[in-house]
Amino acid sequence: MTDQPVFVLGSNLEALEPAAFETEEEFQELLARHPRVLDFGSLADGQPLRLVLVAREMGVPTSAESGPAYWLDHLFVDADGVPTLVEVKRASDTRIRREVVGQMLDYAANGARYWPGALLQRSFEETCVADGRSLEEAYGELLLGDRSAEEFWSMVEERLAAGQMRLLFVADRIPLELRAIVEFLNRQMRQTDVYAVELTQYRSEGDLRVLVPRIHGEVATAAKSPSGRRATQRTTRAGMDTVIQARLAPEPKWIATALLDHAAARGRLEGGTAKYPSMSVYYPVAGRQVPIWTLSLYDNPAKEELAFSFGSITHHLGLDGAAGFADSLPTVPELEKKLEVQREKGYKGWPSVSLSAIAAEPGAVEGILAAIQQLMDGQEASLDRLDRAVGPQAGRQ
Repeated sequence: MTDQPVFVLGSNLEALEPAAFETEEEFQELLARHPRVLDFGSLADGQPLRLVLVAREMGVPTSAESGPAYWLDHLFVDADGVPTLVEVKRASDTRIRREVVGQMLDYAANGARYWPGALLQRSFEETCVADGRSLEEAYGELLLGDRSAEEFWSMVEERLAAGQMRLLFVADRIPLELRAIVEFLNRQMRQTDVYAVELTQYRSEGDLRVLVPRIHGEVATAAKSPSGRRATQRTTRAGMDTVIQARLAPEPKWIATALLDHAAARGRLEGGTAKYPSMSVYYPVAGRQVPIWTLSLYDNPAKEELAFSFGSITHHLGLDGAAGFADSLPTVPELEKKLEVQREKGYKGWPSVSLSAIAAEPGAVEGILAAIQQLMDGQEASLDRLDRAVGPQAGRQ
């Protein structure tokens, strides 16, 4: 930080001297209240970037069943649905040199895996309420066109899963070691932009304060090849079917097809944008489109997994609705262990089960579809009705 003052010219010339932030709490509060100091760059349509606070001290779990293990200083988002993770350190904190980089990468990796859209939506809306800001005003900055809030947060979730995010290291002075690391990461990471923001504060003898941000890492961002960023492509049903037919054994193949057929007939399929094929399903429940499950066909290592979006279900239907759905699911040992954890944690995670585990339990897929139908109908669905939706079990290939 330079010792040279800045000058304000009014009726008199007033010198403002460099002043450190007294506490990290003060620094963090300033960014939460005034994210404009971090607005640099533009949106995809060329409009100026405007960051909107999702949450301060955003919890970061390290598994689908656990509570937060870490706390990110700030999570912001923009109207393109790109999440921005911010970690704040004062120059006097020795962790600003290298330790903060490991922290940030931990947050990004685990947030990408364990921040469902419903959790982000709930965190954002709770932050708005706590700040006394109307949701209509807040969403006015984020929802473009006729996009719904649920669709927006689903897009944010998908960008996280694809690694499309910004990582910002913010300090009142950025050491050379951190600048070098930021520029290196920015050159190597094609989906993620990494910046260091040096925010210098100047104070007068009165109440006047001036904030001067300096951005490090933009040169490395500009040098990225446009072809280096993977075009966002959604998985299609045809693409899912191709992978299912080519890779899965007969029983998991039938299960995956039955799930997708039921979703196509009764709900809405939405392809994921991650590097592996995936599809999420929204079902009409209580007059809302509620995301219920995601089917993912991981590549490395190869694994087929059905994950239930309990964070979304709890957000839309409350704890009683989520508990009722959990209790109606068939007993599959691999899944039941994770549901027990969800019962203790308040149904906020993504308990998952492999298709092979479902295949090992007779009638399990029919039970899952019956539980979904019951959730939609508010009453127990008959297997006859399910057979009409997905076809008789005798039709397995």
